[in-house]
Amino acid sequence: MQIRSERPADAGAIHALTRAAFAEAPHSSHTEQYIVDALRAAGALAVSLVAEDADGIVGHVAVSPVQLSDGSPGWYGLGPISVAPGRQGQGIGGALMRAAVEALRAHGANGCVLLGDPGYYGRFGFRAEPRLRLAGVPAEYFQALLLQGGWPDAEVEYHSAFGAAG
Repeated sequence: MQIRSERPADAGAIHALTRAAFAEAPHSSHTEQYIVDALRAAGALAVSLVAEDADGIVGHVAVSPVQLSDGSPGWYGLGPISVAPGRQGQGIGGALMRAAVEALRAHGANGCVLLGDPGYYGRFGFRAEPRLRLAGVPAEYFQALLLQGGWPDAEVEYHSAFGAAG
């Protein structure tokens, strides 16, 4: 398996993969594929990586800029992250996570936030940080990773593409 940046020709495969990956997810809005499409259309995919092997694209991670209410620059939101249903539990998601964080470090990012299972994302250094808040979300599921600098004290706002519904 190799992890690489998405190419223009990958958009359809990423859409189908993301739809399939979230089809049975209980906490999903089932709009994740439209969110990725809208981020791409807006030029807001700061990092977009695919995991590819002999079967084709088996995983994808999207990273986009987020706005902090205190004006802190250099913060990003990770997600959606998708792995083909038949390939979950094989380390593909972990490899994508590590590659995305390294790409953010290379970009000089200050930090990254995400919404997800603390038990899973904690292994990558993410943790609930009370100084960073996302309205309407249980605090334990909104997690952050500080890459450099100090922790801001702010409300976080994701790109408007996260409202995409199809």
